[in-house]
Amino acid sequence: MGGRACIFGCLGPHLTPNESAFFRDADPWGFIIFARNIETPDQVRALTSELRNAVGRDAPILIDQEGGRVARFRAPHWREWDAALDFTQSYGVNAQHAMYLRGRMIADDLHSVGVDVNCTPMLDVATDDSHAIILNRCYGYDPETVAQNGRALANGQLDGGVLSIIKHIPGHGRADLDSHYDLPQLDTRLADLQASDFVPFKQLSDLPMAMTAHITYTAIDAENCATLSPKVINTIRTDIGFDGLLMTDDLSMKALGGTFEHRTQTALESGCDIILHCNGERGEMDPIIANTPELSGKAATRASAALAQRKTPKPFDRVEAEETLKTLLKDAANV
Repeated sequence: MGGRACIFGCLGPHLTPNESAFFRDADPWGFIIFARNIETPDQVRALTSELRNAVGRDAPILIDQEGGRVARFRAPHWREWDAALDFTQSYGVNAQHAMYLRGRMIADDLHSVGVDVNCTPMLDVATDDSHAIILNRCYGYDPETVAQNGRALANGQLDGGVLSIIKHIPGHGRADLDSHYDLPQLDTRLADLQASDFVPFKQLSDLPMAMTAHITYTAIDAENCATLSPKVINTIRTDIGFDGLLMTDDLSMKALGGTFEHRTQTALESGCDIILHCNGERGEMDPIIANTPELSGKAATRASAALAQRKTPKPFDRVEAEETLKTLLKDAANV
């Protein structure tokens, strides 16, 4: 499978002729969809077909469907979920089983409309200082709990035919700023990062894809945020041991400065395999395309290995899953 080393969004619920022509020529490796692209299941099914037809192959299509505040599929057409931290705390000792079912049911929604990659599990460890943008999206306050719940969710998604992206590597939980608007800086000692923040990513380093954090970790590189830092990406590859496909978080986020040419070139030169750009704005995508090569070498190998893990969903009874969730919640309340 070919493609340029980038993932792009589009502007609306259907591709315009200009967008189709642009994507045909640009040939991004994959796409990502957001709430602006979503109306009904049939419409999303048509859009995912349009996107794949534009590049002439079975390109991966991503979404951020965490549940809670970060959910692109909403009622009345799709199931609503509590935020992950509230969800895992409600299910208590049954959290891992519940997270598996959450992942399996979300995958059922996604796969049925042609979406085959979800930007979860989120392996950031919650702290008392976590910014509100992150806190209730976390799976727990200690790394082992986060890793176990993250593995359960990823397993559920995989059984439903959907690949997982672990984020935000190497850890966003300590950040007290929202990287959509500001660049967080963490002065945490490396030993403390290794003992906590890195642990869930290390335990799930076998998963096919990961997304970087737009955060500066001064103990590793005081000058550059992780997305643009060869030192941090080396830490991700060696200390954490992640050898899957590494993509940037959205390059249009305000945590990053400089031109899109600079952001693109620096991210790729630092060791990211794939550029992620989400808003569908042509004026921002053009300079990314001009500075993004075709996938090749290790990046191409990692991309192929990731997509090779896509599989047909296992048989699944959604009504039974809902009943099981109710039983697990009731049992947890009685512990």
